[in-house]
Amino acid sequence: MWGVCLSVLAVALNYSPQARQWRALPDVLRLAPGQQHVLSLGMPVRVEAEQGGVPVLASTAQTLQNAVQTSVNLAPGQVGETRLRLSLLGLLPIKDVRVWVQPRRVLIPGGQAIGVALHTSGVLVVGTSDFASAQGGNPAREAGIRPGDLLRTLNGSGIQSAAHLSQMVNTLGAQTLRVGLRRQNSDMEIDVVPRVDDMDGQYRLGVWVRDSTAGVGTLSFYDPQTRAFGALGHAITDVDTGAYLTVGTGQILEAKVVDVLRGAKGEPGELKGSFLKEKRVMGSISKNNAFGIYGAMGDAPGNPLYPQGLPVGAQSAVHEGAASILATVDGDGMREYAIQIVRCTPQNRAGQKSMVLRVTDEALLAKTGGIVQGMSGSPILQDGYIVGAVTHVYVNDPTQGYGMYIDWMLEQVDAGTDLAALPEGA
Repeated sequence: MWGVCLSVLAVALNYSPQARQWRALPDVLRLAPGQQHVLSLGMPVRVEAEQGGVPVLASTAQTLQNAVQTSVNLAPGQVGETRLRLSLLGLLPIKDVRVWVQPRRVLIPGGQAIGVALHTSGVLVVGTSDFASAQGGNPAREAGIRPGDLLRTLNGSGIQSAAHLSQMVNTLGAQTLRVGLRRQNSDMEIDVVPRVDDMDGQYRLGVWVRDSTAGVGTLSFYDPQTRAFGALGHAITDVDTGAYLTVGTGQILEAKVVDVLRGAKGEPGELKGSFLKEKRVMGSISKNNAFGIYGAMGDAPGNPLYPQGLPVGAQSAVHEGAASILATVDGDGMREYAIQIVRCTPQNRAGQKSMVLRVTDEALLAKTGGIVQGMSGSPILQDGYIVGAVTHVYVNDPTQGYGMYIDWMLEQVDAGTDLAALPEGA
């Protein structure tokens, strides 16, 4: 009888608003020693703490072995981790929450405009073109090569650039060539036979390729302990195919903002910068993915507003209300601008749209209209913490945009960035 009752209760709760609230609880909760956090449960739930784990409760009276709580006050006093098990009546499991208490981490917030110069690993196919000759057709397309494919090897030799690919194809001539490529997340090999282009007598595959890109963005943070940096808050993608560009070599450089195209409804604005002429290298790029670009810097970039840095505010510290961003939108340098965090989304895994932001600073609105391209990566500050970075703007409302929790950017750094080789001048 009890088994039937529990089964009915489990089914009913699984589809209830309360169940959705429980599922939204984080799998991992990152806190610093002394940082308080209230874990809201919505209704009475039995909470049990892992034996031998780090004490994380605000009250030592809560042994939790038989405690039924509608919320749990967390206030860890030391580094370590424990696990909280949530259940109904101690019988029906709801969720496990890992509480990870990390040493307080201090970052130098960014806000500087940076130039990004990236050379791909291999060459990216951005299009194909038929031959204007008696043979006609297109050997690459006929063999199955598509826009968005990353060509990495030719007959086993690495492809270094677009010019290098052209040279190898023309040297090898009319023989079957084995092209090693990456398509999305899969590696494959395709055989293709080049043809002569009657326009100049050169052997070609019939593909348009790209091997580099450059643009302007914003530095998010620098970690003085590891020399690692994070920037942009989104991937560098190819303008024609939308594919993420793989990193062969890359640099971030000091940039000057020389002009601003103000944002308007349906027309995202843009920062225009100069950086290739001076080419003052700040660091090397080793990673480009959905959460930004990452790498190592030779020297700390410095921050005139927060020279000693700011502690990290994990997802659990972020709340709706007043906040600010650091950004460089003109020749006067970095400034701090007021925003509102309109909504915070609980996230169990990394995502770019953790927060909805609204620009409230009149000076920034007058200058840019809100968030514009090039401001992506601007650090978000709240209550004396660095809590995230700007990622996207609302196309139909430039006063609003999205931000990402700093947790997800630090995951990218902690997963490994190449600190061994810095580019010349860094």
